[in-house]
Amino acid sequence: MGKLKIAYVIEPRFSGGTSAAVAAELPIAAEFADVVVHARTSKMFGDHKHIAPILRKVIDDLNMPVIWDAPRIAADFVILHNPSFLKFQTSLDAEIFARELILVTHENFLRPGGEEGFDVSNCLDQIDQSTLALRKTLAPISQYNRETVTNWLSDFRDTHHWRVLETDWFNIFAADLNEPCDQPEDRRGRHSRPGFEKFPPLADLDLCFPKHAKSNVILGANAMVDDGISRPHWTLLPFDAISVESFFEKIDFFVYFTAPTWRESFGRVIVEALAAGKVVLTDPKTGKTFGKAVIPCQPAQVDEIISDFVSSPQKYRAQVVASQATLERYSAQSFRVQLASILTAEKGVQT
Repeated sequence: MGKLKIAYVIEPRFSGGTSAAVAAELPIAAEFADVVVHARTSKMFGDHKHIAPILRKVIDDLNMPVIWDAPRIAADFVILHNPSFLKFQTSLDAEIFARELILVTHENFLRPGGEEGFDVSNCLDQIDQSTLALRKTLAPISQYNRETVTNWLSDFRDTHHWRVLETDWFNIFAADLNEPCDQPEDRRGRHSRPGFEKFPPLADLDLCFPKHAKSNVILGANAMVDDGISRPHWTLLPFDAISVESFFEKIDFFVYFTAPTWRESFGRVIVEALAAGKVVLTDPKTGKTFGKAVIPCQPAQVDEIISDFVSSPQKYRAQVVASQATLERYSAQSFRVQLASILTAEKGVQT
């Protein structure tokens, strides 16, 4: 029997987590199979053909074939990342043939409150109608993302034949771990893309980043700067104004809440903060993915929690050390083991 064949199907112009996730996976997938990247243009990004730099580098390093907009895609396993790129069109314009089709669901299918995060039926139907496969599998990337996928299947489909992978198709995170500081101070911060959905209401920001904190650094505050929102005790920095490493040097506590109508599907910024040796405070739903690695709370509880850690440096260190131990689950080796199981066994899914 020859070597397995894997086709990665991706809209390669995603600038954030999707391209980074695929870039981290490709070298591992290449250990098990002959891999071809099938790049798709979509109405989300237009006709200009471009590959995100982080993805382009890995593809070049691996000397991996890239095929744009092929009318026919055939492989033992077809792995399609982030089907939401199809939400502005009605046809995939390709035929897919595979033993198993795996859709990695980077975007939450449902928003808080139960509304669809995007036109999920349209996107999945385009893929479903274009695919002949023994199995069609949805692969959530976190516990919360899984919850939105399974709830969508229950609420929006009377019958369905999509299977759900039993284990999360997590984002690989590979970075050096920084030691926690010995004497934490009340230095707070958050960073994210500047999109409105990434930020909680102003009243919650005031609770999270008060006057009495030693410092409050908000990276990615473009919208607040543009709108003239100002607090003398806040340092507001546009996205990419400083490096993420420089940002983490300025804080001891990463305080992360989002708009009530939106929630992270994974939360890469949280993993970055844990690796940087910081205590992370976030809402319980977002924190569900990371378990005891983060402190689940509401904005009104942030002050008391931070005060407790500042007065107990040993407790701060213990929290960071325990949190960083959980990052092994997002390692390349953990993904390697999971992918090997998927590729070599008729298991790993639930109906």
